[in-house]
Amino acid sequence: MNDICGITFKNDGKIYYFSKNDLEVNLKDYVIVVTEKGEQYGKIVEFKNSSEINLNDIKDILRKATEEDEQKFLDNKKKAHEAFNKCKQLVKELALEMTVIDASFTFDKKQLLINFYADERVDFRELAKKLANIYHTRIELRQIGARDKARQVSGIGICGKELCCSSFLNHIDSVTMTMAKNQNIALNPNKINGVCGRLLCCLSYENDEYLRCQEKLPFVGSTIKTEYGTGKVVSVDILNRKYKVEIDNDIKEIELKDSE
Repeated sequence: MNDICGITFKNDGKIYYFSKNDLEVNLKDYVIVVTEKGEQYGKIVEFKNSSEINLNDIKDILRKATEEDEQKFLDNKKKAHEAFNKCKQLVKELALEMTVIDASFTFDKKQLLINFYADERVDFRELAKKLANIYHTRIELRQIGARDKARQVSGIGICGKELCCSSFLNHIDSVTMTMAKNQNIALNPNKINGVCGRLLCCLSYENDEYLRCQEKLPFVGSTIKTEYGTGKVVSVDILNRKYKVEIDNDIKEIELKDSE
């Protein structure tokens, strides 16, 4: 029984899980849920069986959203945009070294969340105080990283398509230099870094397959014994499980069989 609903609070945002609470709900329905930040207006994007996920103290969906809820949500979006512009103005007045990315109210307006980007830590206490005096609600200013900034702003990647992080990735996993090395990619920042200046998210997509194909393949520069004699490995084709060995100034290509 698919009794768990995956819900997002913004387009292509992170998915959070809630119990159906015996409600008759369908995919793409809008619902009201209670989070640690207050009530939120969200959209059902998937269903799961409770045995598929490991969650403790999962909360119930409060109710299906009504037309009044939708109007309130739209009003909140309008007011959040006004708060976004006001925050940018205050940042300029206070001469803070930060870039405001977005602003959003919880559905019950008990909290105003503002995401910003900065190269270093920022003392935003005065900013938070001024915002609280204006909007009379709890203010949360959250500093996000370069990847999160790219996700919020979006853009076009080196592949010519919309950034993965802003189009379909609901969770950004850790990407390491080891993944680039595993795939024999030249460690050129212009080739392996995305528009955010960090390593490309897509380096993680095929890493497991490269690791599998690398099994029993020799490393470039190593000396090995072959049916043709002893030689030095000069190149490796990981996905095709082939490598070339230089033996007495002659290059021999060897294909590694899966049974080996």
